[in-house]
Amino acid sequence: MNDFVGTGTLVRLALRRDRILIPIWILVFVITAAGSAKASIDLYSDQNALVEAARTSNASPALVSLYGRIFDESSLGAVSLFKLTAFGALLVGLLGGMLVVRHTRSEEESGRLELLSAGVLGRYAALASALIVSGVTVIVLGLLTALSLMGSGLDTKGSLAFGLMWAAAGLAFAGVAAVTSQVSESARAANGLTAIVLGVAYVLRAIGDSSADGSTQWVSWLSPIGWAQQVRPYAGERWAVLLLPLAFLALLITAATALIRRRDLGAGLVRPRPGPPRAAKSLRSPLALAWRLHRGSLYAWGFAFLLLGLLVGNIASNVDGFVTSDSAKEMVQKLGGVEGITDAFLATEMGMVGLLASAFGIQAALRLRSEETALRAEPLLATGVTRAQWLASHVLMALLGTGVLILVAGLGSGVSSGASLGNMGRQVPRMIGAAAVQLPAIWLVTALVVVLFGLAPKLVTGGWVLYGVFLLIGQFGEIFNLPQWMINLSPYGHTPRLPGGDFSVAPVLWLTGIAAALTIAGFTTFRRRDIG
Repeated sequence: MNDFVGTGTLVRLALRRDRILIPIWILVFVITAAGSAKASIDLYSDQNALVEAARTSNASPALVSLYGRIFDESSLGAVSLFKLTAFGALLVGLLGGMLVVRHTRSEEESGRLELLSAGVLGRYAALASALIVSGVTVIVLGLLTALSLMGSGLDTKGSLAFGLMWAAAGLAFAGVAAVTSQVSESARAANGLTAIVLGVAYVLRAIGDSSADGSTQWVSWLSPIGWAQQVRPYAGERWAVLLLPLAFLALLITAATALIRRRDLGAGLVRPRPGPPRAAKSLRSPLALAWRLHRGSLYAWGFAFLLLGLLVGNIASNVDGFVTSDSAKEMVQKLGGVEGITDAFLATEMGMVGLLASAFGIQAALRLRSEETALRAEPLLATGVTRAQWLASHVLMALLGTGVLILVAGLGSGVSSGASLGNMGRQVPRMIGAAAVQLPAIWLVTALVVVLFGLAPKLVTGGWVLYGVFLLIGQFGEIFNLPQWMINLSPYGHTPRLPGGDFSVAPVLWLTGIAAALTIAGFTTFRRRDIG
């Protein structure tokens, strides 16, 4: 039998399942890029103002580490879209990877692929169909983005390079997900591994871009996101760089197909160890079981957040030396809402850490649905375990897990910056406080997933959509000139800017109260619906 037989059928099935999700994500990316371009065109009507804004951005390590450098300070397109170059490639890569995991490992974990394999289905059909769906999605996304940028008035060649850059990043991380889907036995772990690779790629790019003397710029070339950035849309396009992510994809596809032959359907390359015949006393409660299920992911995320915190603190200790112009200092201060350049950088970075921690909260809360659809929840609830106990165990792991991650990042940044600046006794508590104030917004986003699980479990993945909307509003709301009431919809916009900024207890209490109310609503609705 042909190893690819049935691929077309699986492609149609996947497109049928994602007929709403994929168009929404494409529309969000296209509107974001076009809106950013149009707003910048209206803002920078004067060439001198354009160049000054670009120089200010390049002089700010906070902005360079977050978004990358502007390679042509006189280019309207390069300045307009600098926030969406590396950061947008990260998000498109996340979309491409999640689609592959969704239609490979998730299908195996749920048992649907095994049922389909009982018919005429080749060994590589699931992987091939997932890569086709993911690849077509990011390519269409890239081409429509290019057309929207052209329609906004930007250069045709640069717009095409920008769209293809996004598509290339999506293809590269679709290949990463193809491999992680073979390594792990669960979709959650596969998504987690893909996210870790994405995070490492973004950090490598940040290290390379943040180099003041150019000594570490080569590090950017170790990252697929760095490759996307080096296409340099609107700044002397480098078309040949697009071959790097394509070659990377081909290499990963080869590795994934080889791994498929080395494992059984439903199994991963890394097999879980068999447990003892009788459970330990420490495992005889819903919370202990939830900890057992979440601990591996929490360990991996915690290590990544510790490294991220140490990196942020190390960069922060050198910020004052990197920023020399008065206009650059003024811009960074405004972005951070604080008086000191170092505090502005740290406040901005802590906001980004909060966004990343929210992804763990969403993923942990989604474990409720995967346990339910895999029919592992029903046997537990048939015993003396109540619905409230089972739900509370996973929700508690999601809330406490995000707390651990954000505090670990705060501790790492405090130790690193404090050691460099010679005031660790002051920096550590300040950075832990700056991290802690991110928690109410993170918990609110996690609570939205809980209420969706209780009210409409089939729509629970909409938590990722809401997360994306909040992220885009927070990052680009002012650029799009959105009304203030719409910007206020993002919980991240109400988080105090610490360290160094003004702390107000009111928004913290409001966010915490709303998160608690949503969580209670999730418990109430879950108790009233059927399992399954």
